[in-house]
Amino acid sequence: MSSFQLHPRLAAGAHYLGAVSGCQVLLKDNAHYPWLLIVPEVGAEVEDLHQLEVGRYGAVLQLVREASLFVSSYFQPDKLNVACLGNEVRQLHVHVLGRSEGDAAWPGTVWANRERIGWEIERVAEIRAAAAAALGLC
Repeated sequence: MSSFQLHPRLAAGAHYLGAVSGCQVLLKDNAHYPWLLIVPEVGAEVEDLHQLEVGRYGAVLQLVREASLFVSSYFQPDKLNVACLGNEVRQLHVHVLGRSEGDAAWPGTVWANRERIGWEIERVAEIRAAAAAALGLC
């Protein structure tokens, strides 16, 4: 297996919140949406969830569940979307995305809406602290 290296596009478009269960947790830098990325620290040859070994698969999905609970309770969106796409960035990553009626892309997809507002650094620090407490991030 190859060693893990965060894809430059994921790194450039997100804030690092911490790591747990062999995954990095990132906050997408778009304050229009509460949007976390769960990035398992695996080699580039693993692009899809089903390619993870069974124990690792379970740990990643448990983290996705916990991240979903965090986004739901902390941000209180109207709807939660969870997806593992990778059409543009092939590195395995899972989106945990809160959507609310009236958000910048509602009811369409966030990927079709190029409007972006970066998170303020103080707000990122608040979210990082809350996520660390909820998810056990290091």
